[in-house]
Amino acid sequence: MADEAARQGASGEKGDPAKGAASTSTATEATRAADPTDDLVERKHSLTIGRKKLAYTTSTGRIVLREEVIEDGKFAGFKPRATVFISAYTLDGVPSRERPVTFAFNGGPGSSSVWLHLGLLGPRRVRSGDVDDHVPPPYDVVDNLETLLVHTDLVFIDPVATGFSRAVDGVKPADYHGFTRDIESVGEVIRLWASRNGRWLSPKFLTGESYGTLRAAGLAAYLQTRHGMYLNGIALVSSVLDIGTIQFSEGNDVPYVLFLPTYAAVAHYHGKHPGRALPDVVAEAEAYAAGDYPRILARGSRLSATERRAAAAKLARLTGLRREYVERVNLRIEHLRFFAELLRDRGLAVGRLDARFTTPEPDGGREHFSADPSYSFIQGPYSAALNQYVREELGYENDLPYEILSGATNEAWSYKEFEGRSISVVEQLGGAMRANPDLRVHVACGYYDGATPHYAAEYVAAHLPIPPELQQNVEFAHYEAGHMMYVHEPSRIRQSADLADFIRRSVPGA
Repeated sequence: MADEAARQGASGEKGDPAKGAASTSTATEATRAADPTDDLVERKHSLTIGRKKLAYTTSTGRIVLREEVIEDGKFAGFKPRATVFISAYTLDGVPSRERPVTFAFNGGPGSSSVWLHLGLLGPRRVRSGDVDDHVPPPYDVVDNLETLLVHTDLVFIDPVATGFSRAVDGVKPADYHGFTRDIESVGEVIRLWASRNGRWLSPKFLTGESYGTLRAAGLAAYLQTRHGMYLNGIALVSSVLDIGTIQFSEGNDVPYVLFLPTYAAVAHYHGKHPGRALPDVVAEAEAYAAGDYPRILARGSRLSATERRAAAAKLARLTGLRREYVERVNLRIEHLRFFAELLRDRGLAVGRLDARFTTPEPDGGREHFSADPSYSFIQGPYSAALNQYVREELGYENDLPYEILSGATNEAWSYKEFEGRSISVVEQLGGAMRANPDLRVHVACGYYDGATPHYAAEYVAAHLPIPPELQQNVEFAHYEAGHMMYVHEPSRIRQSADLADFIRRSVPGA
């Protein structure tokens, strides 16, 4: 009976091969019909800036990423692997080849692009408030009169497992949770968008934030070598190109040194350097970090008692911590400990993403804060704004939860390519700049950023493997704000102008 059933299943109905073929064909068509498809939605918009009306088109939705499948050495088609959510803004009435385009993404690596999208670059932004300008729910979305859309088209990309982006049925999300696959998938989104919209001959830029800066540097090299797509510039917001410079681990003294100027800036903000200007405090900390401090840490137990007491006193004065505490932690101040310790006597913890923010700490004995007050401050406004804006104004409907920041993705991220060495894209960026000497790099830093300190970004830039004549292609901008420096209104306005100027200077003939 089993053999008979198998024969019948193979031919559709007993003795009728034609019906069997029809059944197989129907099954194949059903499978194809179940394949995901692009679901982009277009809308027309306008924005008035001064006396100028900006007319633009948005294209919002998910595009399908497919991979070429080879089975038994034979081409077996393109198999859908993931759907990636994008929000594209293109200015109307301008020849596309003359118009720059910027591809933007955030970091995490499990973060959506909501922060750059509604915080800094897009034509609409969330009014989230600031340290001294609390905005209660339900929040609001307002015009962004400083939008970068004036100078470049914008494509915001949510990598797989962030935003509305997902792996397709039957594909493990973890397949995309790693350094190389992430760069390949985001690179494929960029290639597809440029091809489908006729933008290969447009000036092209990347803007990444946090882990997105590591992604952007890797992408610059990948797009060149894989697709021959050369960029005009990349903007690195809150940059980390070598995770070893910010990851506190046994035997690695580098982060202790590179975080010191940030600790000093934060101490200044919270009143630990009365009567002094911020630039003076930061300059003193940078001089110590560039000179005596690394030598003192390198001495280890060979350090004399006198040298040790002097170093502890110096570090205590710069960081605003007690000398006894600095001695107790062996002259090595870990950043999460710093945020819990600085204002412990006031019962407050300091923010990591933005150390201007504080929160009452219910347990005064904690080594680390119970929650980052700076992330708690922005999570609500950005989440509410995106979920309303994407549906109401961009016209995209989806019942999936929009993953603002996926902690599970962060925890599962694979760096297998860097086993036994530091996670770094310094070589990739240097190689991309040597191959494309017109590639310009803009680095934006916040003095109160306790996640990606400004001095670490400067340290890495100084170690790029590029000839002296290309050093002028790297520029820095510093702001009196944190990781998302655009939360601070004066910084947002200045940063918007800085990025616009960077785009203009990086486009030939502009």
